This record gives sequence, C-alpha cells and structure tokens, in this order.
Amino acid sequence: MQETRLDTARIRAARRVIDPVFLDTPLYRCEALEPDLGCTVSIKLETANPIRSFKARGTEIVASQLADNGSTAVVCASAGNLGQALAWSGRARELDVTVVASRAAPAAKLERIRALDATLELVDGDFDMARERAAAMARDNDIRLVEDSLDIETCEGAATIGLELLDTAPSFDAVLIALGGGALATGVGHVVKTWAPDVEVIGIQPLGAPAMARSWRQRRVVTTEATNTIADGVAGRLPIPAVLDDLLLVADDTVLVQEASITAGMRILHDHAGLVVEPSAALGIAAILENRDRFAGRHVATIVCGSNVDLDAYHRWVDPAPNRRS
Repeated sequence: MQETRLDTARIRAARRVIDPVFLDTPLYRCEALEPDLGCTVSIKLETANPIRSFKARGTEIVASQLADNGSTAVVCASAGNLGQALAWSGRARELDVTVVASRAAPAAKLERIRALDATLELVDGDFDMARERAAAMARDNDIRLVEDSLDIETCEGAATIGLELLDTAPSFDAVLIALGGGALATGVGHVVKTWAPDVEVIGIQPLGAPAMARSWRQRRVVTTEATNTIADGVAGRLPIPAVLDDLLLVADDTVLVQEASITAGMRILHDHAGLVVEPSAALGIAAILENRDRFAGRHVATIVCGSNVDLDAYHRWVDPAPNRRS
C-alpha cells in the first residue's frame, strides 16, 4: 500500500513553530447561509490573520527551518498568497525573500508582497511560467526554492487546519476544500482521514482550471494548455506527481464548478456572512450550489481560504447589476 509523504507527528509539532496569529482561526456554524444552501454549513475562516490566507501556516515552518540553518535567502513562485506569506515569515526572520509572479496576478496581492519588503519579479504568462523562472533563480543563485504543495512543509502547515477542524467542530459529514496545487486538500485531508475517516473529503476546482481534478479522476497526471477562471489561486496547469499521490490517498471525490457558481458563492458569503472573499475561497459554496441534492440535510464544513482580491474586480463579479449597490 502506498504511503503518504505527510507525517502526523510533524503536523502536531508544526503548531509550536507557527506564529499563533495564524492558528486557531474562527470556526463557526453560519446559519444565515443555510436557507440558500439547504444544509448545515460550518465555516473555517482562514482570512482572519495578517495576510488574509492560510498560506503562512506552511511558510512559517519553511522560514523557521531556514533561519535555524543559517540561510539568508529564499525564492518562490506565487499567484499572490504564498508570496505574501513567505514575505511575512521571511521578514520576521531577516531572510531575503524574492517572489516571482505573473504580471496578470491581482494587483492587490502584488502590492502587499512589496509592502512586506520582498523583492517582486514579474513575468509574462501564467503561474506555471513563474514557477519556471523561480526555479531558474534558485539554481543560478544557489538559494532555497519554496514550491507550494511539493514542499511538504506547505502541506503539513495547511494540515494544522485539519487539527483545528476536528478539535473544535461538532461532527460534520463532509469537508469541502479548494483544490489548486494540492497543499490544502492533501494536508487537511490527511488529518481528517487519519482521525475521522468517515468524513467525506472533497476537493473543488473551477471548470476553467481542472488539471488536478482530472488527474485525481484518471489517477495519473493530466496537464492542461491553459486556464480560464477568475479563481487565480487555484489556476495551475501542471500537477505535481508526488502531490497527486498524496491526494489519491485522502480525497473521496473532486468536483468541478462553473464560474457563475463561484461568483454566486462569493455573493452569498458577502450578503449572508458579511465576508469579502477571493474566488478560490468560494469554491466550497459553489459546489453546494451545484450539488444541492448531494448535500441536502448534511453538515458540511468549508474552508474560506483567502480574501486577497482586487475590489474593482470583486464588484464586477459580485454586483453585476448596476444598481445593486446602494
């Protein structure tokens, strides 16, 4: 039987390394969502921290290890949130952080990376082009390359969310997890399947960025030539084989959702939960909207994983009617 890369002892130990400001984020049943969704919904709010996403749980581990080893520099590719997280964690440990991102990444994310004192290099093309450039910089300068989802620290940092779900939530039937590179889904999924194996673990991707979901379904790496989704945080084309192997061990299903459902999920979270979220964070709500019968009467937990979004774009997506805002 295939073994996972994740280790439960390391996951528990990670909580001692991660800055407490990123731990024990709010988890609550959001009854106001339930009439629209037809099921009991608990929200794990990973936006309630200084970088407004879950990514620092992993970068805190990476940066701590680098500082302990006397390293002074690190580079990563990012769609925006990992770069902010690494910049935050690196700044606290006096590391020289470089982030490579696409010029098309949301301006709000890029501005925040700069504000956190990281060096930002922009490339033409998408996230996977940024990955190639970051890897080249790491080789040329002999510095650490942080690869989200491939580096086990990013997965095990995210897995601490799973510990908190199981420690504080009432029993639930399914957990809906945004699926991009796979760190969040494999990390949380590993913890859930280790200690609550009857809970369904479901990864959610946009129809316009389906590479990891297709790979899970076919049990082999499936790449795509392009992505077409507003959910930039999960818009990868090239799944990592080792991450897919981990995902195959813990995910019960993967679901693809339409763009209209993503914006509807963002709107529902705004109107009924008072939350402004980025598209990736609404994937779980989008999945419920498209699969009402599947989740009817069940208790579902979903991780609201980020809220770094350009407000102009947000209003275009969430307020399509000219007079909706008043």
